[in-house]
Amino acid sequence: MTRNNNEIRNLRLETGVQVHAHGSCLIRLGDTHVLCSASLEERVPAWMKGQGRGWITSEYGMLPGSTHTRTDREAAKGKQQGRTVEIQRLIGRSLRQAVDLQALGERQITLDCDVLNADGGTRCAAITGAWVALALALRARGLSAALGRQVAAVSVGILEREDAGLRRGLILDLEYEEDHRAAVDCNLVAAGLAWAAGGLELVEFQSTGEGRSFSRAETLALLDLGLEGCGAMMAAQCAALA
Repeated sequence: MTRNNNEIRNLRLETGVQVHAHGSCLIRLGDTHVLCSASLEERVPAWMKGQGRGWITSEYGMLPGSTHTRTDREAAKGKQQGRTVEIQRLIGRSLRQAVDLQALGERQITLDCDVLNADGGTRCAAITGAWVALALALRARGLSAALGRQVAAVSVGILEREDAGLRRGLILDLEYEEDHRAAVDCNLVAAGLAWAAGGLELVEFQSTGEGRSFSRAETLALLDLGLEGCGAMMAAQCAALA
C-alpha cells in the first residue's frame, strides 16, 4: 500500500529480544530491521576516570545477508569502512543527548546496532531503536533518573520524478529506491518528548544535494517534516516501554 508523503513506514519495536543484554530492541521500519542492544559496565574509558560522569558509545554493523548482494564482514577485512565509523559516531553522540552523564556516574553504556535487513534509513532506525534499548538498560539497573529526553531519527528527501511508481515531492522516511533516486537526501535526529512534538530540538541535520542544490525554503520544509516524523517515532518508543 502506498504511503502518504508525510507518513513513516510500518513501525514495530520489539523489546527484550536478547536475554543477556541489559536492554534490547528489534526495530522493524518497513523492510529495514535493526537489532539494538545496550550493555552497561561499571567503568569508563581511561581518559574519563575521576571525572564523576559516564559515557555512551556505539558499534554498528551490517550483517552479510542484509543487502541485495552479500556484505562482507568488516572483521574479516581487518578494518572498518569509513561509513561504519561515521554512523557509529552519529549514534553515540545522538544518544548522549538523552542522558545526564553526571547522573549516570562513572559507568559506560555500549549500544550495539546490527542491521538484519536494509531498505534505507538504517542509521535512523538504529538511533530510534537504540534509545529504547538504552532506556531499558537504565531501568534494569535502577538508573532511570539519568534518562532526560527521548532521541529519535528519520530520513527525509525530495524526489522530482516518477520512476517505477515512486512518489514525488517532499518524502518522509525514504525506502532504498527512493533514497537512491532522491534529488535531496537528509537525515534528521531530534531530542525531546513525544507529547511535546512542537518543542523538539535538533541534534543533527545531515543534508546533501544529490541531484541539485536546494533552497532555504526547502530546507525549512524538510526540517518540519523530519521533526513531525521524529514525533511519530517517539510516540512508538513510549508505547514500546509502557
